Amino acid sequence: MAQDHCLQLLLYCTLASFFQDISAVDHIPMLMWSTFSSLWNMKSAIYEGHTIKNHELQTFLKPIFNQGSQNVILFFQNELSIEDFTRYGPDDGEKEIFCNIQQLLESSNSSLILPAVDWRAIKQLQENQNWTKVQIDHFEDTELEIDPSKPNLIIINLTPVNRTINLKLAQTLADNDKIIGMATNTLRKKGLHFSGIYTALRPGVVIRKTNDGVIQTGRRLMTTDSTSSVPYPPLNVTNGTNMCILFHATSLQLTANGTLIDLTNETFISNSVDSSSSVCSTTNTTLSLKYSLQKNPSIRINTLEIRFLMRTKFYTGSARNWFRLDFVEIVQDELNIAMFNASSISAPQEYSFHCQLVGTSRLYGATLIPANKAAEAWTITISEFQIQGFNVENNLFSYASDCTSFFTRAIWMALVTLLVLLYVLTYGIHMIMQLTTNDRFDDPKGQALTVPQTD
Repeated sequence: MAQDHCLQLLLYCTLASFFQDISAVDHIPMLMWSTFSSLWNMKSAIYEGHTIKNHELQTFLKPIFNQGSQNVILFFQNELSIEDFTRYGPDDGEKEIFCNIQQLLESSNSSLILPAVDWRAIKQLQENQNWTKVQIDHFEDTELEIDPSKPNLIIINLTPVNRTINLKLAQTLADNDKIIGMATNTLRKKGLHFSGIYTALRPGVVIRKTNDGVIQTGRRLMTTDSTSSVPYPPLNVTNGTNMCILFHATSLQLTANGTLIDLTNETFISNSVDSSSSVCSTTNTTLSLKYSLQKNPSIRINTLEIRFLMRTKFYTGSARNWFRLDFVEIVQDELNIAMFNASSISAPQEYSFHCQLVGTSRLYGATLIPANKAAEAWTITISEFQIQGFNVENNLFSYASDCTSFFTRAIWMALVTLLVLLYVLTYGIHMIMQLTTNDRFDDPKGQALTVPQTD
């Protein structure tokens, strides 16, 4: 019985992975537990292959929010995927990754596992106005001070995960699991009834690698990665009346001297980024993103600004205008400027540019090359990068010019093999056409045929 909930978690996630695409960008797992008894019917919670929408999620949450004297504690990660549980489960040898969550599911009076929840329904969790909200960005045991006489909605933002480094991802998940254990133990010591929810603000984008360690960013046959769904609208900049810049990414992460800075939530979800310094024109465009990081003392950066400098130029060879992203600049505390050359990012002026992975690694589809010494201290990772700084029409991205060229290595290999086979076939047909039959035959009843040597 000690492993029942753990096995249920792995079973639900595994079944969901068979019935639906596990890397779909609009599904988020959700785990819930409560000190109250019989809040949920476990049989009604099995939805293999079914995505739980907002009205269905409200049905599951209704027993929680109807408890007037109860406290609800939400553990929000920046992103979460079903594969996080299947990959780092007990069968993989990583028994300490989700040990606290497994213990909570086992020891709580009632628990519920939802493998696939629509990400749009997650936002409704923070919009309950009848509860006293307590939001904590960096949890410490001494900070959890609440009024037990009122219903409290405690929101704890966990450490953002970085999926580009497997070891760091596992460590971050383990650290977040410890925070969940510390927070629930604190409520238990206070003698409070509560319900816990572990989920994320957006789905996790799983980055796959080949056996040789190369990150797959190009075309792949029989691929299961979904890139067509957009979990949230792109960031847009207007020049007063018309929209002039569009920018979208599923993950925007920076690393400064080993410290991870995840800016995805501020840029696309909460929209707290300041883009008022952006400049639009017909020839030069600058997308400016300003962030205030004073709430996070561990980063030791007060303000941060990211600039995308784009310009257009007419090329006689193609007889058309092209836009190019010349530089990406990171301005730290309005003093230190790190510059990255991004000239490989270009497209026709009326197009947008898209690339699955953009960053400082040379394994990515589009590489940002450090242009000064300050840039060497930074690493950039942008997933599903798409940008358009000119000719934005109907507030939508234009046709995207992808960073992956049409003739990939696989296509070239197939073409060379086809040419070799065609050559062999042509040579064989030519040899067959050169075959001729004898024009002289022996008569068995007459003299033997004599063929002169000079003939």
